[in-house]
Amino acid sequence: MPDMKAVRIKAYGGPEVLTYEDMPRPIPGPKEVLVRIHAASINPADWKVRAGYFKEYIKLTLPAILGWDLSGIVESVGSEVSRFKTGDEVYAMQESGKSGTYAEYTTVNEAILALKPRTLDHVRAAAIPLAGLTAWHGLKEFGGLKAGQKVLIHGAAGGVGSFAVQIAKAMGAKVIGTAQTRNQSLLKELGVDQAIDYTATPFEKAVSDVDLIIDTVGGDTEKRSWAVLKKGGILASTVSQASSPIPGVTGKLIANRPNAEGLRELAALADAGKLRPIVETVLPLSEVRKGHELSQTGHVRGKIALKVV
Repeated sequence: MPDMKAVRIKAYGGPEVLTYEDMPRPIPGPKEVLVRIHAASINPADWKVRAGYFKEYIKLTLPAILGWDLSGIVESVGSEVSRFKTGDEVYAMQESGKSGTYAEYTTVNEAILALKPRTLDHVRAAAIPLAGLTAWHGLKEFGGLKAGQKVLIHGAAGGVGSFAVQIAKAMGAKVIGTAQTRNQSLLKELGVDQAIDYTATPFEKAVSDVDLIIDTVGGDTEKRSWAVLKKGGILASTVSQASSPIPGVTGKLIANRPNAEGLRELAALADAGKLRPIVETVLPLSEVRKGHELSQTGHVRGKIALKVV
């Protein structure tokens, strides 16, 4: 069986537990596709899994390959696969508990796979799946956002936030975004209608009557957010199961999952010029430890990508 390079953890811990090594290439099952990964990306959830924060919820069999995002080319397909063929350019968010994407190859259930955006290279396509689907689920499924409504996005320059801004704009919403000083120009580039520098202005003094909040920050930011929602408004959080202290407004935890329909919609937005992944850092797969260290600072602009090929 041919080998491949992959990054695995054999125990939970700091970035030092990430090991770049040789291991056997996987073989696709009947409904699976073997993808030659050209690029992956790092999400904050990756280092939290590595550190063991999610081990009660995400059951890993160690040693394990981490990573959810991938963009690559179909190498081979299982006997029951009908939607994809060898040579297709695809992207996906891998299922939790499956072999991850910090590798040269992985197998993916065809049901969660989609053709990658035609107009993006693999590095930028790989930046989309987990963060893009989190934003997509948050705005559509959990937030019920409609054209003309007002949405406030906390952490609007980050991975999820930058996608949420662009998707909400494409949905016809009025978008308000918060970010630190150095990212104010990026917010304008992304198309926010009102950019707030949270280091200079408390957002609750600048906005009110918001229909939906997408909160990627939590903590004190969440506590101060309830008062800016209008009656019937929703706070959808990526970080906590928010419980509203104010009658008439609702808190929801955004539950993300692989979704081929969402990936197809995001690809269409990208190909129409309405969705641009922000990739601040590109590292080779062998330098994934550095990527985790950067992600743990909590101040990454957009996404960190891993170039595999």
